[in-house]
Amino acid sequence: MRARQRRASTQAALDPLRIAHREKLFIVTISHSAPSSPPRLGNPPPPKRHPEAHLPPLAASPTHVTHVTHVTHVQPATDVAEASQTTMTGTENAAPNAAPQSPAPSPFAELGLLPALVRAVLKEGYETPTPIQQQAIPAAIAGRDLLGCAQTGTGKTAAFVLPILQRLSASPRHGGMRALVLTPTRELAAQIGERVSAYGRHLGLKHVVIYGGVAQQPQERALHAKPDIIIATPGRLLDLMQQGYIRLDRVESFVLDEADRMLDMGFIHDVRRIVSTLPQKRQTLFFSATMPREIASLADNILVDPVRVSVTPARSAADTISQSIFFVERADKRALLERLLREPGVSRALVFTRTKHGANRIADQLSRAGIVSAAIHGNKSQGARERALEGFRRGALPVLVATDIAARGIDVEGVSHVFNYDLPNVPESYVHRIGRTGRAGATGAAISFCDNEERALLSDIEKLLRRRIPVAEGQTAPLSNADPRPASSPERRPQRPQSQSRPQSQGRPRHRN
Repeated sequence: MRARQRRASTQAALDPLRIAHREKLFIVTISHSAPSSPPRLGNPPPPKRHPEAHLPPLAASPTHVTHVTHVTHVQPATDVAEASQTTMTGTENAAPNAAPQSPAPSPFAELGLLPALVRAVLKEGYETPTPIQQQAIPAAIAGRDLLGCAQTGTGKTAAFVLPILQRLSASPRHGGMRALVLTPTRELAAQIGERVSAYGRHLGLKHVVIYGGVAQQPQERALHAKPDIIIATPGRLLDLMQQGYIRLDRVESFVLDEADRMLDMGFIHDVRRIVSTLPQKRQTLFFSATMPREIASLADNILVDPVRVSVTPARSAADTISQSIFFVERADKRALLERLLREPGVSRALVFTRTKHGANRIADQLSRAGIVSAAIHGNKSQGARERALEGFRRGALPVLVATDIAARGIDVEGVSHVFNYDLPNVPESYVHRIGRTGRAGATGAAISFCDNEERALLSDIEKLLRRRIPVAEGQTAPLSNADPRPASSPERRPQRPQSQSRPQSQGRPRHRN
């Protein structure tokens, strides 16, 4: 009888613990061995202190309290030793009363970008803004006009895409085109469109990419959907404007990208026609890798009190690019190119020529020599250009032969080498060409070939750079080891007379209404 009473007493003491255990709040270990000494009558010894000190002590029978050896709060399926490390909040290894730690803000958030844009940028793998992004984004978000002088590969696309997306997301739709990005080449337009899609994935804004060389009907259908943003090349944009498919009288933000390339390609008059149709009250973001006099004059006419951003001087190439030159007879260039392309370390190479025919010929010769390659230039169909670029991006096409029309439109990570098979006629094009490698802090190599007829072109390039390009190591017969250049360093270009100097004003002080 007494044994049954003791068992009932023990059962009453343990029932609350078993209920709690079923609810996965506590773990109770019961000693099955007899106590080493008879249980004392009266008050039990005080329990040890525990992190959960704010919990009331458990009630137990004074006769069998010593049989309960450990009680603590744990997550399910955690043993007793691990359980004592966990607090009531469920945060492992956290000290009592510790303040919760918030993650450090992203450097992109510190520029004033919306959380949705910061998430999209981080998803693309970008952790730290580039210098031009740090300077341009806050000013553009604030609605200021911007004049940016920066090379390709400095992150300037994000410097104008992110602020435009933010400003458009904060303003109501009105059914018209709200932003226009004007760019010189199809490839560049397509790449900017990809960036708009990536950065604006959480915002629900619509955009369309407009360029020639493809059927117009799909673009017409896309325009009927009333996109917020148009990314376009000048020719096709003017065609659609003249046909009544596009009106720009309600554009809020206008971006002119690669303005100097527009000048080189003969688009400057088309640009002026397009600008004349824009509303006077707008934001204008103007980017150019170089700033010749005509481009500076255009910027002065269309910008109002702009913020000026200059990340890299227009005459220089990125410090991450190793430059060298081979003095070689024209007949020997192909053999030299094949030899260099087979060297270790050449993983993805761009080869630049002056003519479309030359690009086709070199690509065919390389393919016959067993080096997989393709040509890209203005006479290629848009489909052929897109297939070649996609193969180059994926690494299936290790060598791409291009003319200068593609120098600004190829935004491919991991280009290890740029080869100037022909030196460009325009010195600034040299900077644009070699800017395809050494991008976003990566290293790259730019190797140029110079024959006897190109010595004057080399001299112009070195005057622009204000330094000599080093002679490549390892020149062997039939190449000449002698440097045909004079011993003196390149002369600096003479200063322009004051009347011909570049405009220095901060923009025409007119009021846009």
